[in-house]
Amino acid sequence: MSTEWAIEAHGLVKDFGEQRAVDHVDLQVAPGIVYGVLGPNGAGKTTTIRMLATLLGLDGGKATIFGHDVVKDAHRVRQLIGVTGQYASVDETLTAMENLDIFCRLQGLKGKAVKAKSDELLASFGLTDAANKPLQNFSGGMRRRLDLAASLIARPPLIFLDEPTTGLDPRTRAQMWDTIRELIKAGSTVLLTTQYLDEADQLADRIAVIDTGRVVAEGTSDDLKALVGKAALQLTLGERADAEAASALVARVTGTAPTLSPESRRVNAPLTDTAVVTDVLVALRDAGIEVTEMSLQKPSLDEVFLTITGHVAEPTSDTDLEEARA
Repeated sequence: MSTEWAIEAHGLVKDFGEQRAVDHVDLQVAPGIVYGVLGPNGAGKTTTIRMLATLLGLDGGKATIFGHDVVKDAHRVRQLIGVTGQYASVDETLTAMENLDIFCRLQGLKGKAVKAKSDELLASFGLTDAANKPLQNFSGGMRRRLDLAASLIARPPLIFLDEPTTGLDPRTRAQMWDTIRELIKAGSTVLLTTQYLDEADQLADRIAVIDTGRVVAEGTSDDLKALVGKAALQLTLGERADAEAASALVARVTGTAPTLSPESRRVNAPLTDTAVVTDVLVALRDAGIEVTEMSLQKPSLDEVFLTITGHVAEPTSDTDLEEARA
């Protein structure tokens, strides 16, 4: 284990009864980056974070945070991290200011330093006007921002964000993305779990794809996109009878293996070069095959997952597994 890594994990294992939630996970996260952990519900993302954050014991393997063992030196590890989970840890019966006051005092701040830090965080997260409002009146996005603010009181060098934008509206989601970028500019390292390929694409320097507790792919966003092509071409045909001929033609022109849905008259093909779209349309026209709709889409999480694992994602929450064991 080396101190050059913000996170270094080898062979992490976590079992809940007969169910293995984390199955020999390896991670190496360099300081100063956003590292994305991408996968559906139940993939093992939350359990992995809880193990690295000393909130769950390890059933196998070893992990260090900035060179400190998460088991042998758990107290020191907790001084180096901040954790924002899927569910807000703030108290909804209190105001935003009262919540931050409590968290500041738990971090050892006293007197004027408590109000100064609370005011600073409320301003940073756009919550100044709501400082004295009870959290029952907060939107989901406001709660998430307050929760993240509370985890940043001590400005830890490593921050775990477990699906921080799930359930947020697009505007609030974009605000959260900006906040995460600011954390990196300020020198923090962020491990971000997400179900959204576009979120990992926007934020993460490197991405690990997890399926059924295992890392099945790792690399940059471009590395993962290359597995399913730059885009997915979707064609809707005028006649169902043309489906097989159109599929064969698209395969020849693109050099890929399209999927065919004769009932819906659709042909879908992954593309490594979007310039061939014109060639496809011309070839279909010359063959007398009518196309009623055409679209180009970025690869979705389902497409990445299907390409890498050979099956669609099956949502089964690993958080539920933890609760079942407890």
